[in-house]
Amino acid sequence: MLPVKKHPTPHYRTLEEIRERKDSLLDELQTDNEKFTSLWNQLFIKREDSSKSEFIGGIIANSITAIDIFLMARKLMKSYRIFFGKKDKKR
Repeated sequence: MLPVKKHPTPHYRTLEEIRERKDSLLDELQTDNEKFTSLWNQLFIKREDSSKSEFIGGIIANSITAIDIFLMARKLMKSYRIFFGKKDKKR
């Protein structure tokens, strides 16, 4: 995430000072936009073709993640039934 730049509130006396500030802000916005665009594009870089073993490893890793999510959701639903609209069963 890009850092937030905090500037003190300036007091402008002339229209020329306002125009200069506007131009400087436009330059800052353009540089921030370029940084953001490069970071965004890095997220979606196409990966090189992987070997068959890497492909199978990826499938296994994704399967384990999916099973883990399923088990966690099941446990949460069992623990917090009231939030999912189910009443507790009396034993």
